[in-house]
Amino acid sequence: MSADNNFQHAPYSRADPGDRVAYREFVAGAPAGSAAWTDAMSALGAPLSGAGVRAVIFLHGSLPGTDLFGMQRLDEVGGLKRGYSRGISGLDALLAAMREDTNGLSVAQLAPPIKDDAPSKTCLDDQLGDAGNFTNTAVAQFQQAINQNLSHPIACRRTLWSCEHHHLGRAIATLVLLDQLRTLCANMKMAAGDRLLILAHGHAGQLLALASNFLTPSGNSGKKKILDLVTAYAQQTSQDALLRLIRQIEPLLEAGTMLNGASLDVVTFGTPVRYGWDQTGLGRLLHIINHRALRADGKRWLAKMDLPQITVEMPVAWGGDYVQQLAVAGCDALPLTPEAKAANKAIWELVEPWDGFERWLECARKSVRCPVDGVCLLVDYKDCNGSAAVRDHYYGHAAYTRSQAMLFNMTEIVNVLYASPRA
Repeated sequence: MSADNNFQHAPYSRADPGDRVAYREFVAGAPAGSAAWTDAMSALGAPLSGAGVRAVIFLHGSLPGTDLFGMQRLDEVGGLKRGYSRGISGLDALLAAMREDTNGLSVAQLAPPIKDDAPSKTCLDDQLGDAGNFTNTAVAQFQQAINQNLSHPIACRRTLWSCEHHHLGRAIATLVLLDQLRTLCANMKMAAGDRLLILAHGHAGQLLALASNFLTPSGNSGKKKILDLVTAYAQQTSQDALLRLIRQIEPLLEAGTMLNGASLDVVTFGTPVRYGWDQTGLGRLLHIINHRALRADGKRWLAKMDLPQITVEMPVAWGGDYVQQLAVAGCDALPLTPEAKAANKAIWELVEPWDGFERWLECARKSVRCPVDGVCLLVDYKDCNGSAAVRDHYYGHAAYTRSQAMLFNMTEIVNVLYASPRA
């Protein structure tokens, strides 16, 4: 467990996580919305409520059209344009499978920054369904079922973030999310002993890693540095709403009163290993990753990263979640304006030590699934059906939010985080 992480990047440790990792086989169970499914979900409400969970927030991860693999940065610093892939068998095909215009994913109807509003949610539901997306229908079914036998209902919220896949975008989105959590805690009159549970899919998990560093009670230097950089950017671009938000939450972050004493529990689904976590700023932390053990060396906690074989396996999601495996340090989407690019570079220098095409490839080849912080579940979601239609699986990144996975996921979350009394 990391303390005083101070916004440092997570290490890519290939060591056996030991008792921090467990392995599961996905079992679908009763169809979502059925009577049996509702009864099973409602039985999970008691341990959630008993642990003090007052609210569950569903935070979507990303969507096609937002540079899911971060290829813009890789191409900017080299990639095929400078011939860095020459002599590395299979790398050209791998990069083609990662680029937005050749990766086989549909073109998005929304473009970042995405608004957290009803029209955007409806658009995502119409475009994606439950592929990498917590739909309105799924959240409503969850809320009804989980609260069926509770005298004090658990609030359920679906939240969208901007999907700006770069350091500046994630930093701003983290501050916006923290302000939303502050408002929720205030409106629900939460206090010590109460808990918020966030289910964060994909890249959204990076926001929670940053949030853990902001929420730590220690006075780390990174808080002020990043807040100052975002403030300067907001002033330069005349973003008055962002300036007001920072002025409102900065003293709360310094005082450690952002959540009014409530604890923030986090579950990530397929979040790539990037920012380091500071668990002193969180309650409980669980990572769930779509994974199939394909290695011949017995290290089943690692993903497979063998070229050129990976270019054959990836289109059918043979080894699990390839977004989680490949969207690691060094890749990103690019900010659109000179001001944003300058601010992004300044934040990059604080939070990520790796840059350059070769460094990205080095990090990807580490094949690390589990972060060094929190508990990790490596789950075979059995989403490899031999189909080469990428939209059937989003390279293994869509399995977590499928309606048939909700009961399985929540059962595992309750068993790991809330089945027995914990601090």
